[in-house]
Amino acid sequence: MIIVHHLNNSRSQRILWLLEELGLDYDIKKYQRDPKTMLAPPELKAVHPLGKSPVISDDDNVVAESGAIVEYLVERYGQGALVPAAGTPDKLRYTHMLHYAEGTGMPPLLMKLVFDRIETERMPFFVKPIAKAIAAKVKQMFIMPNIENNLRFLEAELHKSSWFAGEAFTAADVQISFVLEAAAARGGLDARYPKLMAWLERIHARPAYQRALARGGKYDFVK
Repeated sequence: MIIVHHLNNSRSQRILWLLEELGLDYDIKKYQRDPKTMLAPPELKAVHPLGKSPVISDDDNVVAESGAIVEYLVERYGQGALVPAAGTPDKLRYTHMLHYAEGTGMPPLLMKLVFDRIETERMPFFVKPIAKAIAAKVKQMFIMPNIENNLRFLEAELHKSSWFAGEAFTAADVQISFVLEAAAARGGLDARYPKLMAWLERIHARPAYQRALARGGKYDFVK
């Protein structure tokens, strides 16, 4: 039996979604973030040494990292579903997007989260103006330009096809979902990017996505 070690408001939500799209049976073991630090609880280290989510257990296999989990589930259980045919241009796009999501798409969004917290965190009054000024400058000069460059790239990809790896929905769309949900929540994704906004509406309307939400619990990235 597949067990998803599911952390609230995390990338593991898309693993639940993928399992629902594949029609697989699975159990969920839920974990809650520390309300102050927003970090995963130490109990996750009993599952995997890094103590992060997502991570799945499947028989004797423990698989961590979203992209690795997506590939594992699709290859072991997908029977050809949710992956373009080998050797096609769509398969090349699929592979790129599967790795792009965490390799390029997420880092500036995570940096923005960190620097947003620097601006709002409690600290000595004589330090706060300096910290806020540095955080604002880093966001202006580096973080936001990178986020906007990524959003322009992804918007252009959806001018090529309906989904991120061609005209068929694939696991690459599942993998990219957290990037765009995070961007919509805190990274400037809005009506300036109509293809991306419409794509989010389409994935959120999918029955498998709704079933994953129902099983995973509260998820702040979907309003």
